[in-house]
Amino acid sequence: MVDQITSINSAVNGFVWGIPVLSLLIGVGILMTVLTGVFQITHFKHWVSSTIGSMFSKNNAAHETDDISISPFQALCTALAATVGVGNIAGVASAIVSGGPGAVFWMWLAAFVGMMTNYSENVLGIYYRVKNENGEWAGGAMYYLSRGLSNKAAGKVLATLFAVFAVLASFGIGNASQVNTIASNMTSAFSIPSLVTGVVLMILAGLVIVGGLKRIASVTEKIVPPMVVLYLVGAFVIVIMNADMIGASFAAIFQYAFGLKAFGGAAVGVAVKAAVTMGFKRGVFSNEAGLGSSVMVHSASSVKEPVQQGMWGIFEVFADTIIVCTLTALVVLTSGLIDLETGVLLTESSGSVLVSDAFANCFGYAGSAFIAIAILLFAFSTVLGWSYYGTKSWEYLFGTKSTIIYKVVFVLFVVVGATMNLTLAWDISDTFNGLMALPNLVGVLFLSPVVMKITKNYIARTFKGEKIAPMLSADEAIQKEHADAI
Repeated sequence: MVDQITSINSAVNGFVWGIPVLSLLIGVGILMTVLTGVFQITHFKHWVSSTIGSMFSKNNAAHETDDISISPFQALCTALAATVGVGNIAGVASAIVSGGPGAVFWMWLAAFVGMMTNYSENVLGIYYRVKNENGEWAGGAMYYLSRGLSNKAAGKVLATLFAVFAVLASFGIGNASQVNTIASNMTSAFSIPSLVTGVVLMILAGLVIVGGLKRIASVTEKIVPPMVVLYLVGAFVIVIMNADMIGASFAAIFQYAFGLKAFGGAAVGVAVKAAVTMGFKRGVFSNEAGLGSSVMVHSASSVKEPVQQGMWGIFEVFADTIIVCTLTALVVLTSGLIDLETGVLLTESSGSVLVSDAFANCFGYAGSAFIAIAILLFAFSTVLGWSYYGTKSWEYLFGTKSTIIYKVVFVLFVVVGATMNLTLAWDISDTFNGLMALPNLVGVLFLSPVVMKITKNYIARTFKGEKIAPMLSADEAIQKEHADAI
């Protein structure tokens, strides 16, 4: 049975992560970067001050909320909870092991253009969101596909496919791969059986997930900031301790990325292809730009301006990949566990264990324990974030009242995820990531003129002082309500 699943998944994975899909993924990011005037660079100061900078402003806009929505900061924390996870530790290490140091460069490129893909998704998410029967915001790729595309029939088909893939993906990227990695590290660091870890996590997840978005957002808002800061501090200390290897590590990243060195003795073309593929795959696994996943929680934000939440999407990718993943990569590359001249791994470890070994080299057993706990917090918060994505996708397919069924099944699956084969869990996650990305990217591509108009409208009002009507919602009633409020 496992062999059959592996075989089928391998065939599908080869298609969804082939050249056409990777080209679409990067192509849409490049297109949105061009159409928005390279917004992530030209308006760098503005989006930084409007996101993380607003945390320190007097009006405290980042924490504004109401009865039906969460604050922009809570939306960011929940989105980061789903993205800053195993992908930032095990994913980066796996990319380097399989694709060589050059994979890091392609992760950066995927993140750079992914900032504007994520921006576009969130702009569309806010613009096309609706209120469900409970009066709560419901948004995401399924809504801008079904409501935004001119061909309504095609839009509904794509929306349904996205929702189905998202539900399935939530059990892979958002459950099995995360919980399995936690269980493996708990066994390695503390000799705790996987089944025990699975049962404990199932109970904890159930207590939070059944409480809905408000409870999930409340928990992630408390977990995500300190866990990211602690991990970054630990990683930064290691990189500084190995400062003499920083220059060589960056050199290796660029040399292997462009085939100036052949990773692992492979032919140059093969080595570059491996670096590109693994860099893009793990980059997307890490920041999820292009999947259309985090837009579901961003759409529940209290903001009224689509561009405002779009900028939180830019910061999400920036923090996840440019900051966290880069530090993880430097931890691995400066640790001496990889021969930077040949790209050959000098240890039998891989994935998160490779990062754990790097920490152990500097801090001994405390380093291994630190990574095990970091992965526990990172991955568990990812489970919480993805449970919401799956819930909203299920809601789109079967209605609001039926979501309790999904939540119960998702929570019970935590035990299964803790005890299944790790490699298969990762492979299945990759496959459903790609399947989710397909309909979402098609939607972003065809709705790119809408994103461009909304962005130009915002820039004209914000930077040029033009007195024009804001573009806030595709729904006339919501547009009027929000326009009157700003």
